[in-house]
Amino acid sequence: MAPPTGNDVHTFRSRPGHTRRSLLGGLAALGVLGAAGCSRVAEASGTEGGDLLERLRAQGVVRLGIAGEVPFGYIDKDGHLTGEAPELAKVIFKRLGVDRVQPVPTEFGSLIPGLNSQQFDVVAAGMYVNPERCQQVIFADPDYQMLDSFVVRKGNTMGLHSYQDVVAKKAKFATGTGYAEIQYAVDAGYRQSDILIVPDQVAGLNAVEAGRVDVFAGTAVTVREVVKKSAKAEATKPFAPLVKGKPHVDGGAFAFRPTETRLRDAFNVELHKLKKSGELARILRPFGFTEAEMTDLTAKELCGG
Repeated sequence: MAPPTGNDVHTFRSRPGHTRRSLLGGLAALGVLGAAGCSRVAEASGTEGGDLLERLRAQGVVRLGIAGEVPFGYIDKDGHLTGEAPELAKVIFKRLGVDRVQPVPTEFGSLIPGLNSQQFDVVAAGMYVNPERCQQVIFADPDYQMLDSFVVRKGNTMGLHSYQDVVAKKAKFATGTGYAEIQYAVDAGYRQSDILIVPDQVAGLNAVEAGRVDVFAGTAVTVREVVKKSAKAEATKPFAPLVKGKPHVDGGAFAFRPTETRLRDAFNVELHKLKKSGELARILRPFGFTEAEMTDLTAKELCGG
């Protein structure tokens, strides 16, 4: 996630009501058909494993559901689709014989409903893999793993390095709308009504710099990037939040409709080739991802299988 949003870009795996980068259901899609200039995809056939890959090759374009979250998948200031997931999608689908990708922007919480209602072909939003989502879609293996980090004032004089520290030192705590970090803090003992919810990591940085809060929590990659130009704030060392008392590492991946196992499997083959060659790290590096975010986690592991 982390974020809208934290999902989860920033996602709490154990409770379906809280996810990285916003909630799973209930939000209407924004500009799904208009902004991307697309129509609904054809209904899935009865072919075992699905025939979507063949149809995409024939059409020459794949529609990507994105949630407008930096650095996971967004439209840049020049109107171009970019982000770690879209750039990876361009490479993999090209290898699969599909030359173009087309963005379909929506709210993060509408990605799974939009995918399953045929509004786009694949979710390319850095979505965290968790058991609740695995009941609704099928995932490729994660293309990255993610720890959490804090934005704190320079020097980190309060010594905030974990959610337990935030609670023990009664720090003023902020995180983003729908971020998994909400639940991580609550599980550590922080009162949810006391959490300041802000739109994104930029607003979180501003709150720390202005002294409205002591700490803003987000994913390591978003926190690391947002503090780069700050003279007043810094990022803490990435850490694994505790889930049921154990350190937890999330992984983000592409999501597909449950019927489209052939497309998911073909995608996985190319993804693993990129991992083995080191090309995956090169693709993700411009978006702030480091070797620490490369992963051998599998969707099966994160789905609880």
